[in-house]
Amino acid sequence: MTPFAYSKPGQVEDALRLAGPDSLFIAGGTNLVDLMKENLVRPRRLIDINGLPLREVRATAAGGLRIGALVSNADLAWHPEVERRYPLLSQALLSGASPQLRNMASAGGNLLQRTRCHYFYDSQVPCNKREPSSGCPARDGLNRNHALFGASEHCVAVHPSDFCVALAALNAQVIVASAQGERRVAFSDFHRLPGDTPQRDSVLEDGELILAIELPPEDFARHSTYLKVRDRASFAFALVSVAAALAFDADGRIQATRLALGGVAHKPWRRPEVEAVLVGQQPDATAFETAAARMLDGAQPLHHNAFKVELLRRAIVRALTTAAKGTPI
Repeated sequence: MTPFAYSKPGQVEDALRLAGPDSLFIAGGTNLVDLMKENLVRPRRLIDINGLPLREVRATAAGGLRIGALVSNADLAWHPEVERRYPLLSQALLSGASPQLRNMASAGGNLLQRTRCHYFYDSQVPCNKREPSSGCPARDGLNRNHALFGASEHCVAVHPSDFCVALAALNAQVIVASAQGERRVAFSDFHRLPGDTPQRDSVLEDGELILAIELPPEDFARHSTYLKVRDRASFAFALVSVAAALAFDADGRIQATRLALGGVAHKPWRRPEVEAVLVGQQPDATAFETAAARMLDGAQPLHHNAFKVELLRRAIVRALTTAAKGTPI
């Protein structure tokens, strides 16, 4: 591990003054410490933000919910307001990692975790995400867990978070701060597709710090579900996952739909035009099969992950069917 300086400021302003291109913020460290151990990242300074006042979960003026960046995944999953109003988020959090990691991992850090592509973690092989222009061996190598959508010739990795898939479905916003002030980023815009710059996972600039995540006051609590398909029941990343949420009108027809996919792209994958197709439909197998087929339009499977196309189709139909039946309370 490369030597580094360490600071633990007590105020956001102090943390931002210390920030720069050669420094990194650390909270739970459940991903960053691993990256440092493998010499995949080499910050000259670590800024420990655990002393900052960013652990509050509270209602917003608009009636939504504000989640401080340092709230642990465990505390957030079991928070009474999250369980009552946003059970989709609670389900996603509890499907991820292990109890020990959920106790350490933070809400803000969850957004910034790096891909679990084995080529990215092996410093002895090329990786455009780690060293731009060095190559992407996953394209023609072992790519069972890799992308179906949004990939480029430079990278076919997927984002590993369950939490982020639920946040995408819920139209969350991310509040970030820098020395220049605060800004809001729609969750759909927060993570980037690889394009020609796969080393950039998000739109965060050097020195920017996530302060909070805000959820809008939308009523999907009664009809939502998070379905995660993986190789084993615990401590495994998704082969595919689906966050599905529905709202109904007085006649029982679909009034609003949210559908976000995980394990299939560089970011949580949504297609609002497909969600719109379900509006006004009866919540039946025909409608859900049609939506699943349209969500799969444009899929570009690799040599080892073609099985994910049919797996994903079935998962979408199952998730929508489960959400339509009602969220268990």
